[in-house]
Amino acid sequence: MYTNPWMTVREDVVRRQDGSTGRHAVVDGPDLALVVPTDADRLHLVEQYRHALTGRRWELPAGNAESGVDADETAAAARELREETGLSAATMTRLGTFDVAPGLSSQRCAVFLATDLTPGSPDRDLAEDDMRSAWFTRTKVEEMIADGTITDAKTLAAYALVLCADRRRTRERVVPDNW
Repeated sequence: MYTNPWMTVREDVVRRQDGSTGRHAVVDGPDLALVVPTDADRLHLVEQYRHALTGRRWELPAGNAESGVDADETAAAARELREETGLSAATMTRLGTFDVAPGLSSQRCAVFLATDLTPGSPDRDLAEDDMRSAWFTRTKVEEMIADGTITDAKTLAAYALVLCADRRRTRERVVPDNW
């Protein structure tokens, strides 16, 4: 139905369980890599204007995996981190993957925890020239989530993966080896 360099919109004819048919619109796009840059109890977020929402939003750094540029999702995550924040990570730990909007899109998002960070200068493209970035404590991030300052679904899902990883680490330290 529609295609551009960033997405394709198609309409599928589907057969339902009762045998009837219907139509289902699907948005196909490249998979995403999202990075959770962390330094002790702080997270590094970016803020940018989102045209569809006609406003600025705080989010975790993320972007499309680029064919021919990124060897894999980890490389895409490292590239996005450098481009958007100027940070480089010595350690990138995969936290998980989620479906971005499974009722509408085939797009998936791989999430990485970036640690052992080295600062540098961002290398943003023209669409990101108004982007800002800043460090926030986890307490402040949770306040921003609760008060509706952070509403980006990717960021919320990634933070849930961070919390799950924290719980796993806590259980591993508490549970004796012989359990």
